[in-house]
Formats: sequence, structure tokens, C-alpha cells
Amino acid sequence: MILTLNKERTRFLKFATVGALGAGIDFAVMNFMTHLFGMKLVYAGTISFICAVLSNFTLNRYWTYPDSRSRHFLHQLGMFFIVNAVGIGFRVPTLHFLEPFMASVFEQAAHLTDASAQFLAKNATLAFAIGVVMIWNFFINRYWTYNDID
Repeated sequence: MILTLNKERTRFLKFATVGALGAGIDFAVMNFMTHLFGMKLVYAGTISFICAVLSNFTLNRYWTYPDSRSRHFLHQLGMFFIVNAVGIGFRVPTLHFLEPFMASVFEQAAHLTDASAQFLAKNATLAFAIGVVMIWNFFINRYWTYNDID
């Protein structure tokens, strides 16, 4: 399959590294917005997502797929953003519906305070959403946004 080729495996590992950095940005911005400004997870998660997408696009364009320059920067950014917009279509409902469930699980199963359960629930929910969306993003971006390379 696709990841059996050494070049594709290397690209996936670079994409995953960029994604891990993007996830760090995502978590940092989300926690900053929810803790400092008391923002709801859906709104904070949307802002953090946009920050991560911009970082990921730049790093993927120049490091993961440096030979993908046949498209204009803004055109390729638009394509990358569309793929990520579909990803956020999964992410927002996941953040909205999974967080309360996760909070109750942490609160009841681990006997945590409400504040601790909320903190863990927000981060666990975001981690799940990031994982699913990363897999989607890699394959669609590889075969659409960066399909101009071998």
C-alpha cells in the first residue's frame, strides 16, 4: 500500500512530526483560551485549530513536501484549508458531544474534582479529535493538495 514505499513512509513521519507540533500549538492555544478567557471548548478549539492549520501548512509545504511547488502558495493553502475544513466538520461535533461524556467518566471513574475532570475531558476530547483528523488529513492532502509530486 501507500506506506510500504520508503519515500511515502518518510513523508508520513514528517507529516506526523509536523502534526505533533501542530497538536502542541492546538493544545496550548486551546488551554490558553479556555483557562485565561473562560472560552467554551468549541470556540477555543476552533481558534486553536486555525493556528495549527497555518503552522502545519507552512511546515508541510517547506519540509514534508518541498518538491510540491507547481501550485501558487495561496492556491495550495486554499486546498489545504478545504481539507482541514472537512476535518473541522468532524472535530466540532466531536468536541461538543464527547466532552460532557468524558467529563462524567473522569469525574465518576477517577473520583476527580469537577475542575480536574473538566481539564482532563477537554484535553482527552481534543486528543481524540486530533488523531482522527490527522489520518484524514494525511491521505487527502497527499492525494489532492500535494498530488503534484511522485
